[in-house]
Amino acid sequence: MQVAEANSGRAVYWGTGRRKSAVARVRLVPGEGKFVVNGKDGELYFQFNANYLGAIKAPLETLGLESEYDILVKAEGGGLTGQADSIRLGVARALCQLDPDNRPPLKTEGYLTRDPRAKERKKYGLHKARKAPQYSKR
Repeated sequence: MQVAEANSGRAVYWGTGRRKSAVARVRLVPGEGKFVVNGKDGELYFQFNANYLGAIKAPLETLGLESEYDILVKAEGGGLTGQADSIRLGVARALCQLDPDNRPPLKTEGYLTRDPRAKERKKYGLHKARKAPQYSKR
């Protein structure tokens, strides 16, 4: 998480988010509310899914900044759900860089909490992580 100057002299705020196996590097740039993921329009990337888009923009909406910053994202790994949640965490962390006073409202909403749940490993002798082979009594 760092602050850098863009070519145009505007401040750029960074935040990194992770969820499951997805990693998102998020940049917040002063703008008019554009949302770009891996060079594509964010709404197109997330297939116009209201759940994903709402989750991503929730930290900005909590602070009333949804039309003041552009969100530029490089997302890798995982699926759309993991990427959406990792972007949300990255946006929230970037907003904390922007102004430390943003931290308490984001914390109470739970946007700064990294979800630790991940896929459980498969164990030998089992079909999946917990699914055992069919039991035969005789």
